[in-house]
Formats: sequence, structure tokens, C-alpha cells
Amino acid sequence: MTTEKTLEQSRPVFPFTAIVGQDEMKLALILNVIDPKIGGVMIMGDRGTGKSTTVRALVDLLPEIDVIANDPFNSDPKDPELMSQEVREKIQKNEPLETAKRKISMVDLPLGATEDRVCGTIDIEKALTEGVKAFEPGLLAKANRGILYVDEVNLLDDHLVDVLLDSAASGWNTVEREGISISHPARFILVGSGNPEEGELRPQLLDRFGMHAQIGTVKDPQLRVQIVDQRASFDEAPLVFRNECGESQSKLTARIAEARKLLPMVQIDFESRVRISQMCSELGVDGLRGDIVTNRASQALAAFEGRVQVSVEDIYRVSPLCLRHRLRKDPLESIDTGDRVREVFLKVFNFVPNE
Repeated sequence: MTTEKTLEQSRPVFPFTAIVGQDEMKLALILNVIDPKIGGVMIMGDRGTGKSTTVRALVDLLPEIDVIANDPFNSDPKDPELMSQEVREKIQKNEPLETAKRKISMVDLPLGATEDRVCGTIDIEKALTEGVKAFEPGLLAKANRGILYVDEVNLLDDHLVDVLLDSAASGWNTVEREGISISHPARFILVGSGNPEEGELRPQLLDRFGMHAQIGTVKDPQLRVQIVDQRASFDEAPLVFRNECGESQSKLTARIAEARKLLPMVQIDFESRVRISQMCSELGVDGLRGDIVTNRASQALAAFEGRVQVSVEDIYRVSPLCLRHRLRKDPLESIDTGDRVREVFLKVFNFVPNE
């Protein structure tokens, strides 16, 4: 507990609720915390628009989860799919397991990380001499049941992209060295950010992100002044600034925690589900991932608003986030701003949005 407090004092994080504008990005991140099965979010935008600041500010809002104490994989005490091999063996032997509460972790994946640092390493010498599987967990183990953040994801080495794709698809990470194989759960929310001017993302990886938020530079002069003033106040006295935002941060944290509890009760009617699929079909979205993510995101938004029934307005708000990056057929086309998604939505749902 002391270490966490020292870390916060030495490197305070800008408060999430103090971030001005960029509502689309903030909504996408919040919805993924409410329902991690949405599948993460890709944030693309100009440099200096607060992408990394916003993602790292999310740390304060992350709720607590139950984990097995002293387990490097954040194993779930109840779900076998999220347990390490050692924990499952202990359960089969009816050995007592100590549980603890821990905040959902956010793990940064550096661009220059090696495959061993990401996946973990096997101590071959120990395995051969002592006959035990000595495994040094990597970043994917630490990110299990948490958030894996990749800044400048479009500059990530191809071999690391392949590793992320494998883990994101299966929810497991397998390390094999000299005939020794070790697997552990690696189910995480993948959050990436990048500047489109610095290169495109591989289509296979882009499709793995449940949502795609596009952000631009704030144009309103008054808002720009407000952002500059807030940043200056934070840089001058970070802890004072964080204390001033304490109440709003606590309210949002509580609201997210309530939404996570409410989520299993949220319903989306059959007609809306059919229309979501009709919209995806008319947009030419490949596969069914777009349908699934749009359904999940609209339910998460209803839960965030404190409702148990999804409205057409909920679907309208999340559709561009869930579908815009799935429309491209020509690699030379840029990602849709969301206008085409909204246009087809209004036609399919026969809906007039509230301006």
C-alpha cells in the first residue's frame, strides 16, 4: 500500500474528469471498463490531443476485482478460464486458496519490448537440472483481466503484433522453449493509440479492437485556453489539482461500479438486434464481430445511464465507434469519420436524433 502511494506522489496522473472535450474517446474507454468483452478501443488522432493522457487517467477509475493472492496471473477465484494451471491444480486437490481484492491493472507495452519481455521466459537450466517448470511471467501475464495499453500501436514491430493477435484471439499465452511448453490465461482489454500520419495499422489487428475512436484538435479558442490553464495548474501543483477533482472522480468511479453490477440485467429487444444486423449488412461489414460489439456496447451504455433497457439513442451513439473501422475495402481509403454509419443507421432505424 505504501509503494502505491509513493508512486502516485512521485508520478501523479492527470484526473480523467478534468479532461476537456474528447467525449467520444472517453465514452469508448468507460464502456470497455463496464464490459471488457467489448474488446478494447483504438484511439487515432493528431499528436498532442491528449490520447495517452486520457488512457492513463483511466487508472483512477478502474474498479477492484477478486484475485488469488500472490498469483502473478491475477487468476479469478471462480472462473476456470481465467485461472493459471497452478491454481486449477490446487482447486482439484481441494487445497485452500487465499483471495484478495486488487484494482484492475493497466500495463504499458513499450514499442521496443522484446518477445521474451511480452510473453515471459522459461528458465531452461532450472527445468533441465531440477525438473521444474520455472517460468518468469511477462507483460501478458500481468495484463490478464486488466488493460494492455500500446502507445503508437501503428509503429509496433510485426512479430509483437502477431503475439498480440494470438493472445487476443485465444485469451491464452503459450510460451515454448526447447520442448517445454507453458500456457497461462491472457485475457485483457487492448487499448491502442496512434497518429494516422505515422502509418496505418494492419487490418488483422485493427479488426481486433472492438471500438475505434477518432479525435481531432479542439478548435474552440475558449476551450483551448481552458485546457492550457488546467494543464498549467496540474504541472504547478499536481496533488492539489487532483484533490480538487476528487469528488467528481469518486462519483464517476461509483457510477462505473454500479453500471458493472447492472449490466447483466440490461436487455436489448429482438427488433433492435435485427436492425443492428441489418445495418451491418447494408454497410458491408465482414463477419459478425461488428454485430456482437454493437449489441454489447449499447447495453454497456444503457447500464452507464442507469437503465435496464437499451434505447435506439444508445445504439445511435455507439454505432460509429463500433463499425467505422470495419468498413474499408480499399486499403487506400481512410477510416470513415462515422457519417456513413450514421446515415445508414438513420435509414434502417427510421430515427431522428436529438440535436
